[in-house]
Amino acid sequence: TTWLGVLAISCCVVLGPGTAAQAQDVTAQTMVDRAQIQDLITRYYYNFGNENPESFPSFYADDAELILGTTHYKGKDGIAQAYSRAGANSSLRDAYSFNVTISNPLIVVHGDTATSQLIYTEYLIDKQGEAPHLRTQGREYATFVKVNGKWRYKTRHIQGGTKPPEGWKE
Repeated sequence: TTWLGVLAISCCVVLGPGTAAQAQDVTAQTMVDRAQIQDLITRYYYNFGNENPESFPSFYADDAELILGTTHYKGKDGIAQAYSRAGANSSLRDAYSFNVTISNPLIVVHGDTATSQLIYTEYLIDKQGEAPHLRTQGREYATFVKVNGKWRYKTRHIQGGTKPPEGWKE
């Protein structure tokens, strides 16, 4: 029984401080906020390839900014323009299926603002019955703000690689 006590203490020492120091304090409110933000992100990504998508700008605050690589789109009008350009020039219109998955979301709530980091992967099926192929993969770094009690994107920065955008703060 002595060795069980030593094992338990060892596990606490190894697992306790390291993970707890990096994790956000969890309260009922942060859990609700994180779930609402993850729902917003999921609905946003489900919008891609959807036959009747919601308006992409509706996911954003009025003064939001969408950053695609080095190109910036400001405000809901600018964001709408970004999506209309992408739709007009899209090779996806003739595809059988286009899906985007998200993984490893890290959401940190700071009261009425929040940040998230995630990985997105785009899959394309050209013709029915064909296997999907990976179209692209990248990272999203986003900030959020509560607007009239609902979470909205404040900034959404899409880029490749593993290095966060300059000045990124969790």
